[in-house]
Amino acid sequence: MIYVAIAAAILTGLTVFVLKAQKSILMTYVQHFCGSLFIFSGYVKAVDPLGTAFKMEQYFAEFYYTFNETALSFIAPMFPWMSEHGLLISVAMIVFEIALGVMLIVGARPKLTAWLFFLLVVFFTILTGFTYLTGYVPQGVNFFEFSQWGPYVETNMRVTDCGCFGDFIKLKPKVSFFKDVFLLFPSIYFVLAHRNMHRLFTSRIRMAIVGLVSLLFLIFCVRNYAWDEPIFDFRPFKAGTDVRAQKLAEEEAMANVKITHYRMTNKKTGQVVTLPYEQYLKEFKDYPKEEWEFEQIKTEPEIEPSKISDFDISDLDGNNVTEDILNDPGYSFMVVAYKIYQSGDPRNENVIVKDTIMVADTIQVDGVDSVVWKVGDIIERTVEKEVYSFDPDYVKRYTEIVNPVLEKAEAAGYKVFAVTAPNPPALIDDFRHETQSAYPFYVADDLLLKTIQRSNPGLVLWHDGKIVAKWHFKKLPSFEEIQSQYLK
Repeated sequence: MIYVAIAAAILTGLTVFVLKAQKSILMTYVQHFCGSLFIFSGYVKAVDPLGTAFKMEQYFAEFYYTFNETALSFIAPMFPWMSEHGLLISVAMIVFEIALGVMLIVGARPKLTAWLFFLLVVFFTILTGFTYLTGYVPQGVNFFEFSQWGPYVETNMRVTDCGCFGDFIKLKPKVSFFKDVFLLFPSIYFVLAHRNMHRLFTSRIRMAIVGLVSLLFLIFCVRNYAWDEPIFDFRPFKAGTDVRAQKLAEEEAMANVKITHYRMTNKKTGQVVTLPYEQYLKEFKDYPKEEWEFEQIKTEPEIEPSKISDFDISDLDGNNVTEDILNDPGYSFMVVAYKIYQSGDPRNENVIVKDTIMVADTIQVDGVDSVVWKVGDIIERTVEKEVYSFDPDYVKRYTEIVNPVLEKAEAAGYKVFAVTAPNPPALIDDFRHETQSAYPFYVADDLLLKTIQRSNPGLVLWHDGKIVAKWHFKKLPSFEEIQSQYLK
């Protein structure tokens, strides 16, 4: 905010003393401040529009479950549709936010700009307010059941952060909400006093600037998800990160967190009692669980936990392979596929399965009876099996781009594996056969995979628990290039 305020002050000075276009110095400063803030906020999201889309999908899912259980359930079906088009909505919102910031700075269409800014701030306030206020809503309670709200508990929040500044700045939900409440004041000021807004240049030049900036940022957004990984990586799994060391440090920091107090809330009266931990241990019998809700108050960890703490990967049988991956001293290639795209619903097919019946027989070997097993019969039976089909374009990303590189990596002796979101083992097995992927597939939380890699599929090169490099499938170099540059 300080840098935004400084930028606004500089722009105000230019507007007042160089261009001499102001009508009110206060209005000019507020225009530049809000415009600069929106451009900055839009830019850090334009760096990673998929991240914003994933965040919006979380919101849409929570809105669906919230409204579906109320008298407003008729609007709930629109949220799954919005979730399906989350990327399009994300890019549109980012470009709109930046365009609105530019309109404020140059003074384009004052009345329209004032109302658009007001409506967008109201929209943001609703999102951040929902995020923050769900901290008062216990798990299993609908947001609109106000009588069942309890004390604020951070873990109650349905969406942990608003994503206002992407992954560049993570604001606490409370801070983010009050930031938007603060912005309501200038938004109302704009609506009431839009005639005092400054206007730079001519009307045609102003709109040309807005149009050009919007087009450039639209291209920039597309570049950062469709053509390559984000140009700047603000996520915890960026290249060069020692995931093993960071995960260990975060786990140790959490283990050292201590309970300092217990806060109890009476379920009937709402009375709140806070006791030091030692005193609570002596008096806990006075607060039966049937009558009181409990909240632990803990010390802050020395290291703030990140998504690295959630790095947990299992094989298809449920065996944890996280340590095997992080402790591998050599180079390894990890394909990240947070979603396997299907074409239509699975179909049922009849397949022939052969059952072998073994027969025990006794023979004598050197005068000693021994039991041997022989094939007695082979019986064929027909069973029904679900067969999955996959998006042909998605399959080609493996067969034509990713797998040719990985086949050479495996031939050179390097470990190769893929990680996808939890799916039926039969689906994953069918996909492996469809793409002719000989390497094993593991599973992990889809949010973790989306944090590691935006490309689907994407490729991560590991070495001794560290991320060496990451590639979008459209920017994947040949194995020979990877070998000469990274495999040393």
